[in-house]
Amino acid sequence: MFADLNVFRLAHAMARHAGLRQAVVSENMANADTPDYRTRDVTPFRDALKFQTDSTRLRATRPNHFSDGAGLPSEWSVDVQPGEVAPNGNSVSVELEMLKAIESQRQHSRALAIYKSSMTQLRTSLGRF
Repeated sequence: MFADLNVFRLAHAMARHAGLRQAVVSENMANADTPDYRTRDVTPFRDALKFQTDSTRLRATRPNHFSDGAGLPSEWSVDVQPGEVAPNGNSVSVELEMLKAIESQRQHSRALAIYKSSMTQLRTSLGRF
């Protein structure tokens, strides 16, 4: 039933992205003292929407519905990030990783809010509160 509702796919993708980023950030923090460990991060969700494939492309239901015709990627890339390197070769900044963790938590909460709001609208349209 929900397979054709793009807002649910988008909320799901946003929540998955936030979960992956949280996992990468926690791995960075766990390796904060590991020699030669380089900070990694996930492609930002906004940038990931720029990728387009036929199976993940969102469909516009009216003119100007999507300004850029963005699609959803099936996976996100995790890349080594540039940064200042400590004498032991480690580039993890615990403070920056804490900020990334907060951003990930907010993104996940936003995805759940979008999902909840969409479910409320769907239930209302069906006459079920």
